[in-house]
Amino acid sequence: MNNQKPELQTKEDAPKTVQGAQGVTSPWKRLLAKKWVFPATYIAAAAIILTFMWVYQDVGRKAISEEDLGLKVTDGAVASPAPDALAVQAQPETMQRPFEDHTEVLVSLPFYDSNATNEVRQAAMIEYGDTLTPHVGVDFKKNDGEAFDVLAALSGKVTAVEQNPVVGYLVEITHSNGLVTVYQSLSDVTVAKDAEVKQGDIIAKAGRNELEKGEGVHLHFEVRQGIDGAAINPETLLGEL
Repeated sequence: MNNQKPELQTKEDAPKTVQGAQGVTSPWKRLLAKKWVFPATYIAAAAIILTFMWVYQDVGRKAISEEDLGLKVTDGAVASPAPDALAVQAQPETMQRPFEDHTEVLVSLPFYDSNATNEVRQAAMIEYGDTLTPHVGVDFKKNDGEAFDVLAALSGKVTAVEQNPVVGYLVEITHSNGLVTVYQSLSDVTVAKDAEVKQGDIIAKAGRNELEKGEGVHLHFEVRQGIDGAAINPETLLGEL
């Protein structure tokens, strides 16, 4: 009997198990055991973060108003552009002749064109003293030899008003397109240096000079590519004279 007591005590001390509790696994553990759970969770978290970022940026973004675009809507119509905008879109001026009467004022001395015939080149040479010089402008005079108004061929700024002992009174006008027009053999100059003139404004009258004294009362007109730049044949800009 003594041998049986320890055996009974051992059986009584052994932990008791609840029937059916062994081998039971939690539903969360079963879910987390799936291979697709972690990638799906990561994608969902990234989508939530991106959604918050888009919402935040959209809230911070300032809406562009009609005033920001320079437009104002009244009764469903868009207001006209400002006058300054129209000025920017304006077409550039076309050079006009530096006189008004096209029927009485004619060419008396042409521009020297190195590609012209020998006869034309000889006609475009100026003799001053013992020197022959190519004529780098066009001379205009009236049939009756009388003076006439000299007009600005283009709008621009007067950059020189001088009296030269050889070419007489001269006016130089610089234009926004880079061209410079030069008017020589003048009298009664009506503009001053740094003045702004518009196309067609009267700047002087035709007069005389020493260099072309054989021409009598006339206008010597030049077009240059910039101040002190190369001379351009005015006929290429004014058309047939």
